[in-house]
Amino acid sequence: MSEFRRIMMSSFLMLLLHFPAAAGQLPFFTVRAGDEATLPCIHDQDECGNTTWSYFYSPSTPNVPLIEDGQIHKAAKANSDRLRVSEKCSLVIKKVTEEDAGVYVCSQFNKSGEQQGEDSRVLLSVVSMTGHQDFDEVMLPCSVKTYGGCRHRVKWLFQGRDVDKDHRYIKTSQYLCSASVTFLTSLFSNTPRSELFTCEVTDKFTGEVHQFPFSPQSSGDATTTGTAGLLRLILVSVGLAALIITVVTVHIWTRAKGGKKQMKKNLEQNDEDEDEDEVDYENDGWASASV
Repeated sequence: MSEFRRIMMSSFLMLLLHFPAAAGQLPFFTVRAGDEATLPCIHDQDECGNTTWSYFYSPSTPNVPLIEDGQIHKAAKANSDRLRVSEKCSLVIKKVTEEDAGVYVCSQFNKSGEQQGEDSRVLLSVVSMTGHQDFDEVMLPCSVKTYGGCRHRVKWLFQGRDVDKDHRYIKTSQYLCSASVTFLTSLFSNTPRSELFTCEVTDKFTGEVHQFPFSPQSSGDATTTGTAGLLRLILVSVGLAALIITVVTVHIWTRAKGGKKQMKKNLEQNDEDEDEDEVDYENDGWASASV
């Protein structure tokens, strides 16, 4: 029965997502990873002991219970420190992550166990930003994770304006539900990037526009070395190792060559000494014969 309900809800949401006229019937929330999200339950109640919250990411994923009878469900114990129910039965999610993107369903029941009204559904989309530094170049990606495929247009703004396609120092790229901006590390070194670059996310169905100043979720600001940087580092290391081997080889060869020269010189000196001794001996014999 629960599987049938999940399939019906998924089909209903897909219809809403594909028809802009009906999209306004479903609340959409777009938040940045690391922020806090408060998802409302349409039927506000002062008593939330009979409220349940569940979650699913796509029609093919199972429905995960989060809150049951106002308490954290055992299936969500791993995230119990991030979940709570507010006074109005809204679901509060602390430190939102990409994995939190999806559809949240709120159901409320009376004391006899009968459901009060229809389910309340909320769609949560999560914006993520990171920084990648590749030696002298920085790339800032911005992407949106959501339910039912891409429904957002993403682009980077520089000082609140679109980046000129022919900009000499800044290059941008746009993809499906993501965008990136690239520039040299030597530029804008005295100004925080949060004051320069803004990721603009537009919901194509509702027309809502959200702007998020650059703020990486990882520790540090653009400190991750990319693949190209790693390759360059490996090449530099190999080159340095080759240089050291060459210097050591030349040094050994030079010492060996010098040793051979010294040995040859010693042998020649010994030969000369022997010749002199032999001459002296012969001269001594000749003189004795004459006498």
